[in-house]
Amino acid sequence: MVADVSAIGCFGVITVATRGPAGPGEVLVKIRGGSEAFIAWSPEPLPKGTTVLVIEERGARTVDVSAWSDPFHPSLEQP
Repeated sequence: MVADVSAIGCFGVITVATRGPAGPGEVLVKIRGGSEAFIAWSPEPLPKGTTVLVIEERGARTVDVSAWSDPFHPSLEQP
């Protein structure tokens, strides 16, 4: 049985672009020792390939995300 682990604070990559308030996309989140897909909502549209941080869970595999750039490793940012 898998423990219920929160996705909040986990990083992911947008796999289907979000449309801001107009609609969700999809994010692949690194969680529980692997990667899992979640429906992703964001305040602004985010293109495919954007690195994001999960900031809230809406339940049932749906999360709110925000674009993330690592201040310590700016060379790891994706275009």
